[in-house]
Amino acid sequence: MTATRLFPPHARWSVPGDQDPLRYQLLAALAQHRMATTTQLRLLLRPHASRQALSAPLSSLRKQDLVGFTSLPRSKMRAWYLTPDGVRITRDLPALRGRPPYPITSANAASSKVAHTLASVQAHLTFVADARRRGDEHNHLDWTPEVSHHIGEGERLVADAVMHYTVEPDGQRTKLRAFVEMDRATTSSERLAAKLIAYARFRYYDPTPIGRRRGHQAVTVESWQRWYPAFPRILFILTSAPPRTLNNRIQDLRAMVREHPAVAALGGDVALGAAILEDLEEQGPSGPVWVPLAADGPSRSWMDL
Repeated sequence: MTATRLFPPHARWSVPGDQDPLRYQLLAALAQHRMATTTQLRLLLRPHASRQALSAPLSSLRKQDLVGFTSLPRSKMRAWYLTPDGVRITRDLPALRGRPPYPITSANAASSKVAHTLASVQAHLTFVADARRRGDEHNHLDWTPEVSHHIGEGERLVADAVMHYTVEPDGQRTKLRAFVEMDRATTSSERLAAKLIAYARFRYYDPTPIGRRRGHQAVTVESWQRWYPAFPRILFILTSAPPRTLNNRIQDLRAMVREHPAVAALGGDVALGAAILEDLEEQGPSGPVWVPLAADGPSRSWMDL
């Protein structure tokens, strides 16, 4: 099959919207998120549509060998992903240019990553639903998984996702950004908390050799400012363990902020918060569900950390 069968030469692509063919949106969503179930895709793209409204175009794309699926364990649900042909024809779509390519193009690869990837999509869905309810701007292209940045000494920080979110209180547009870390309690609590050290290194990383740094009158751009006008807040979302375990892990994150000098400095400059995924699903991310990691006080909205 060639790409021209789906995208004729005269076809014009724009950022998917309600007026665009659903199959284009499905391909873009899978290219962005790497994997999603039929239900997740419906909630991302057509929340008021029937399941069949998504199943039919997905089946059509599968017949064209543009998407594949893996069956979830102990479930009849399918997790969809792009095939190599699907990856190839979506790689240069304007809406996806510059996004990190981490395709899952086989059932084996999908099976090994399904739990973490689908949990990340589920977290994203809570922000999408909240934005629709509040009248904010946040859609399926505003959550970019696996974003990598250099932090020096040949090492890299890989955020589980970078989120973009726009609010308009009193008619004034405000753009919010966040690094999102998904925790399914599959690693030690110490290793989870150590991710804050990596973020502190990125926040204060200066790639310029000491002997070649500019004078004080030169305009200095810190490493992170190459990508972000303001350093994004850092949100940890925890799931897949008993509440006591998840709350203990949140307390370990708070302890890291108190005890590590660089992370303490980060907490003074950047909003840090943690929440349990099931609370986000029940109350929405703008509800009082986020535990501030660098301050005392009650739980609050992620926007108020």
